[in-house]
Amino acid sequence: MSLAESLADTIGPTGITAGSATVAGLARALDGGRLTAADLADFYLARIGRLNPDLHAVITVSPTAAAEASASDERRARDASIGSLDGIPVLIKDNISANGLPATAGSPALQSAAARDAFLVGRLRAAGAVILGKANLSEWANFRSRPSSSGLSTLGGQAVNPHGAGRSPSGSSSGSAAAIAAGLAPLTVGTETDGSIVSPAAACGAVGIKPTLGLISRSGIVPISAAQDTAGPMARTVADAAFLLAAMAGPDADDPATARAATEACDYTAFLRPDALAGARIGVWRQGSKDADRATGAILDSALERLRARGAVLADPVELADIDKVNEPEGMALTHEFKHDINAYLACLGGDHPADLAGLIAFNAGNAAVVFRPFGQEQFEASEATSGDLADPGYLEARGAANRTARSALDGALAGDNLDAVVTLTGHPAWLIDPVLGDSHRWGTSGPAAVAGYPAITVPAGAVSGLPVGLSFIGPAWSEPGLIALAHAFEAAGR
Repeated sequence: MSLAESLADTIGPTGITAGSATVAGLARALDGGRLTAADLADFYLARIGRLNPDLHAVITVSPTAAAEASASDERRARDASIGSLDGIPVLIKDNISANGLPATAGSPALQSAAARDAFLVGRLRAAGAVILGKANLSEWANFRSRPSSSGLSTLGGQAVNPHGAGRSPSGSSSGSAAAIAAGLAPLTVGTETDGSIVSPAAACGAVGIKPTLGLISRSGIVPISAAQDTAGPMARTVADAAFLLAAMAGPDADDPATARAATEACDYTAFLRPDALAGARIGVWRQGSKDADRATGAILDSALERLRARGAVLADPVELADIDKVNEPEGMALTHEFKHDINAYLACLGGDHPADLAGLIAFNAGNAAVVFRPFGQEQFEASEATSGDLADPGYLEARGAANRTARSALDGALAGDNLDAVVTLTGHPAWLIDPVLGDSHRWGTSGPAAVAGYPAITVPAGAVSGLPVGLSFIGPAWSEPGLIALAHAFEAAGR
């Protein structure tokens, strides 16, 4: 069965298909009695059971999903629905903890770790969401080995892109993106340090929002770097991503970076204006996709015409000054931060698991026949070789240089032309999975927003030989409302 044929499966008597399901449409069907949350959960659990053996997008399903759905139906029967996502199924990336479902990061080292709701999962439950299960990912969020294969984990196997036989889903939120593309859930949650939401979302034809650092709590998420880590929504439409973002965003006393979210988090669905591009000033960062082939580059030109047709005023091109100087200090800083942050995380994590990064390295070496398939743990070893001390002068210099350069580049472009956003292609079409040599990822544009801690939204913009290509909207910190408006208007212009 082709992807298109599979996505035509209808959800009960609603006429809604796996490929057309939206939060608003499903909520209307639930509220109108044409669908129960129990039937909706059963539909997606059945799809996972049928399609996941080929896709490897899901590591595990939740044994309590059916009960959660039934509880939603009982609330509706009492006219006591509790939130915008009541009864809506959500898959969460398996580096995020949930009750009964430990955050494994795809590794057997964490299979027996304590499993309680991460802060964001608690917020999803408060909005009524049904947690379907855990999405596959690049093991350790692609921070164990270089090279590696995106979407490959010991526990989940190799996730594949539903849009092309043998094509990579990109990563590290590989399963979250592939699950959206294949209609295994209407909503998924990913995480990003640099590219891990926007890159797989673009490669799989999904919408992904990498929010401002601090909008969503990181409590209960396996870390790489507190300086760049964030969770974010992935969905088929900007509207659905906005619903999910609104449910997850907010302050958490255990994550000091979220303090400002108390005043910034809001109902992002209020900004879904199809006319938002009229008069908007948007800069075009062409240099980010300078290595694009002709067919991929043509998608950018087509996207720009769509923006102009809806009234956007383009500054084409804009430059991000010295942005090429970010990668080296970013890499140095992340390698240092991982040791500090993973050690702190493991020290506070209950259950049975290695005590620190050195223990993880020893675990992997002792289970090499299972976990090294076929890649090693060079990134782990490089991180362990650092001091892990966040007061280390060399580390502070690297992190400071990375942050200053990324923020200066984006701030300069945005302020220089009085821009509402910068747009750029998110990355190139999906490459073939190579289980020996690893990823053939040539370029992507996630770095500036990731290092700066600024928001970025990727939206499907076209396809090359059936393989999706995304367009990213990037703005200053806390500009999610404006970016959502622009991305939604761009999406609407393509319908």
